[in-house]
Amino acid sequence: MSITLTPPPPRRILVRGVNWLGDAVMTTPALLRLREKLPAAHITLLGPEKLCDLWLHHPAVDETISFTAGEGVFSIAKKLRAEKFDLALVLPNSPRSAMEIFFAGIPQRIGGARPWRNWTLTHAVPPRADAVKMSKLTGDQIKARVHSDLPPQFRTPPKKIPLTAHHIFQYLQLATAVGANPEPLSPLLKVTPEETETVRKKFGLEQISSPIFGLNPGAEYGPAKRWPVEKFIPAAHEIQRRTGCVWLLLGGRNDVVITNQIASAIGNRQSAIKNLAGKTSLRELMALLKFCRVLLTNDTGPMHVAAALGTPVVVPFGSTSPELTGPGLLGDARHQLIKSDAPCSPCFLRECPIDFRCMNSISADRVVEAVLQAAR
Repeated sequence: MSITLTPPPPRRILVRGVNWLGDAVMTTPALLRLREKLPAAHITLLGPEKLCDLWLHHPAVDETISFTAGEGVFSIAKKLRAEKFDLALVLPNSPRSAMEIFFAGIPQRIGGARPWRNWTLTHAVPPRADAVKMSKLTGDQIKARVHSDLPPQFRTPPKKIPLTAHHIFQYLQLATAVGANPEPLSPLLKVTPEETETVRKKFGLEQISSPIFGLNPGAEYGPAKRWPVEKFIPAAHEIQRRTGCVWLLLGGRNDVVITNQIASAIGNRQSAIKNLAGKTSLRELMALLKFCRVLLTNDTGPMHVAAALGTPVVVPFGSTSPELTGPGLLGDARHQLIKSDAPCSPCFLRECPIDFRCMNSISADRVVEAVLQAAR
């Protein structure tokens, strides 16, 4: 669907960005296509303060406007009103994000059609025919999938997910609505040589002659997305033994307990591991991920960041679907996406209501081989 914009072509465009790190990375193909379509436009990205540094040096973004976690709709709208934007592209599906743009008085407002917010948009873009919702399974649905003694008519096999169901296409559709090229691109982020050199010195990477591998064992969404620590430890130990790598343990403040456990179990020798969880800014994390030959990670924000920086990733998937939210473009041979064969996967739940069979079924040996393959 392409819409007819009010002439002349928009010169000042606002993109209302999404609120989570991984989702933000998945919007970059749409931003790049928007820049390609309107190269002379000044593109400003509105997003949460915690993510604004993500857009530094990005070729599709000229400027950012941030808001704090507790900031209200009218406060944000007041900021935007002063900027005199011609057009706004609302990437999230929430009513609030569209209301911010509506009350800012931006004349052309484009976003996905959703109940309770269509009145705020001048162009409400219908959902794609091949879109797939990440519907959480109920306890009864999970039981129907995992109990093989049930009669066939009560078993519910997982639906086949088309390639175009990936969330990249959801955001790309909105850029396509203003005439942008609909063909997908790989997500892209930028780190400068100056940033990598600063990180190299700050964290002592210039002293390392061994290959550098990254390990990101956390996941903010919930425990159902986390491969067990008890499996990370033997996998990391075996990979280090076979490659002589130095592990960078990465994550936020909430991951420090996990990374300390892994570091202690491996031995925490200076020559084998650097535990940097909770010690980096977002830009420093990006530069560190750029250094890594491969990143072993759960399905979480840094997974998307690493892939967008060109670093191969190895990811155990259990409660979530790589077809919907996997890193990069599906089919990219650099990445090793390890899917569980549990019949209840993906369930999209934060916590497993049964025995966590999806992640428990992914062995350490399987992950070791995937990391070695990705690191070649």
